[in-house]
Amino acid sequence: MADQWLFKSETYDNCNCAVNCGCQFNLPSTHGYCQSAFVGNLVEGHFNDTPLAGLKWAGLYKWPGEIAEGNGKRQIIIDARADEAQRVALETIISGGACQPLSNFFSVFASTCSEFCETLFLPISLEANLELRTARVDIPGIMSSSGRPIINQFNGEPFHIALARPSGSFEFTYAEIGRGTTSVTGAMEMAFEDSWAHFCVHHFNQDGLIRERSRLTAWLERMSPRSRA
Repeated sequence: MADQWLFKSETYDNCNCAVNCGCQFNLPSTHGYCQSAFVGNLVEGHFNDTPLAGLKWAGLYKWPGEIAEGNGKRQIIIDARADEAQRVALETIISGGACQPLSNFFSVFASTCSEFCETLFLPISLEANLELRTARVDIPGIMSSSGRPIINQFNGEPFHIALARPSGSFEFTYAEIGRGTTSVTGAMEMAFEDSWAHFCVHHFNQDGLIRERSRLTAWLERMSPRSRA
């Protein structure tokens, strides 16, 4: 019997593109190459009988050109609190394994990478508020990052931009958009500042992306005619 699993993560991603990331708008990358750091907290999850909820993870990626051109480099970081079975399970999922080929972004990104760094098992500190577009990440000796909302230059207030992907995406159905600054040392050394960030729910199983309405869209209910009455 094939592996049965669920991966539902509240995730912060910061990449080196400007605030029109080519991955999301079907455009070339801003600088002609791609670098990205994903960090998430599993709010639900299991791999067969192994529970995964409450664990954190990170995926670091670098490509010398556009992602589709390949030759990328990847490193996975798994919460040091995970036991052996959880480590194996998370590494399998984040490596793009135990799923329909190319059915989620882990599998797609793995297909574009040719170099895979040693998986690290480290403490991961992630404080994120997806609705407010804020995040703070610390992985000692490896990564620090901060996320924040885009600010309206006219009134100084947070500028709300969201991205809905009802079809065509292998990553999410909805994301809040902000900015981020990230520094990574070690095998995946990279740094970018005040660049694209998104805050989303990654919801996958062995068959691919689970398309359901994200809890982040709750604000839409407040915009309905009934709620404004």
